[in-house]
Amino acid sequence: MLFVSPKTHLTEPPLRFPLNRVYQERLRLGTPELIRSLQDMGCEVWVYTSSFRSEGYIKSLFRLYGVRFDGIVNGERHLREVQRNKSTILPQKMPNHYRISLHVEDESVICSLGREYGFETYQLDAQDDEWKDKIIERVQRNPPPPAGKGSQNGPKPSVRNCAYTLSKVKRGCGHSGNDGRRYAGQQIPA
Repeated sequence: MLFVSPKTHLTEPPLRFPLNRVYQERLRLGTPELIRSLQDMGCEVWVYTSSFRSEGYIKSLFRLYGVRFDGIVNGERHLREVQRNKSTILPQKMPNHYRISLHVEDESVICSLGREYGFETYQLDAQDDEWKDKIIERVQRNPPPPAGKGSQNGPKPSVRNCAYTLSKVKRGCGHSGNDGRRYAGQQIPA
């Protein structure tokens, strides 16, 4: 979702030489601004990608655009923590495993799996000049509670985000200190 082709999307300016040789991917125009806006709203921003880019690569690339993430889930972590040794093959993204209440995605397959696997999705279509505003509006419609009003053991509000994913966790929807998990404010058996 955030890494796009300049042939099909408006992009951030390329990095300067020699960095543009190491980091050849281009960010969708407005990505750094969106991430900073979400952080200013009190959201924790993560990368969640099915790619096997290393955590170091992702951190370094986005730092060059002035962006720091609170956490990263890549393909390797997904396999280790979500798929593990399950005999049933799970989707390449399972946002509810990370207590994500809104998953913004550009792949229709992942969006359709949301209904089957119990996670809410928002499909981001091709080039859309208003994509940042739509995401901000969606977060504002369902804002996290003010500091101190969520579960004491729950995470701070979180927007998890990457080349193909942007997701949000509401404050107080994390682990509640018992054997269950909370998802979108509802208790789910562990």
